[in-house]
Amino acid sequence: MTADRIREIIARVEPDRLREHVLYLAQDPLPRRTLNFTLPGHDCCTLYEADDYIEAQLRSWGYEVEREGVQVQAFRRDRGKPKSSQYSPPQPEDPWYTAYNLYVRKPGTDVPDETIVTISHKDSQSWCASPGANDNGIGTAGNLEIARVLAEVPTRRRLWCIWCNEEHAPWTSVNAAEGARARGERIPAVFNVDSLGRKAPADTRAGRRKNVTLYTTPEGEALADLMAEMNERYELGIEQRKHQRNAPGDDDGSFVKAGYGAAIMNLGSYPYADPCYHCECDVPANCDFENAALVVRATIAAMLTLDGR
Repeated sequence: MTADRIREIIARVEPDRLREHVLYLAQDPLPRRTLNFTLPGHDCCTLYEADDYIEAQLRSWGYEVEREGVQVQAFRRDRGKPKSSQYSPPQPEDPWYTAYNLYVRKPGTDVPDETIVTISHKDSQSWCASPGANDNGIGTAGNLEIARVLAEVPTRRRLWCIWCNEEHAPWTSVNAAEGARARGERIPAVFNVDSLGRKAPADTRAGRRKNVTLYTTPEGEALADLMAEMNERYELGIEQRKHQRNAPGDDDGSFVKAGYGAAIMNLGSYPYADPCYHCECDVPANCDFENAALVVRATIAAMLTLDGR
């Protein structure tokens, strides 16, 4: 695929669509997305309502959506810890819930036995009433925008978009990764989109567009370098940097642990610079949708460039 064609495709990413999704998922009608909270008068928890919204969006773009149920528990809250890390492990007597991974697959044309993965966790904190706008409504919206933009773009490899759950225990990305390994899937790249554009308030006020790509392995570092290359080639204006983890983490780490080393995570700052991380003030008004859209463009460009090789 030519650079001009990729430039045309990534221009279709719309910040207003990201805003629309996040407002729905983290403000109105859903104040948050968790298994242990149901709105008064509603028939199901807010996370199930979010699942229905995500599935409806995907079906409107022509995708078939698969749901995989996973048994999880909600975290407890320990107010003796720092505010951003007040979650504590659930106890054996706590209730179990069925959380769903949502999957869509788009077939490839020339290399159908290889799969490029995008993943984002869609749930918000189960131990406090956080709207979870930046963590991770914005990543959920970014993954939706990737799926929408690429819905009718032919790709040589399969595309597998995953919406999982990370704010309950255990993480459901583990099921996705271990399922792929059990099936013998070949996965040359995993892109985790989480907290896109989330950074210090002063950086947001200054209009800085930032992204940090976290990686664990040499294969992951190659993907991080590709993100930087896309930023330069398509003149996106992101302050892009990379950082190596000491050990696999987050939903990309689930794939690394399953044997897929080419896995990265894109997020706005590292260490986390958002004072509302894991707190009730994580609201849509604090999201930088323009920044997030730029990172989504860079991610799509990296996916299509990799697919063309």
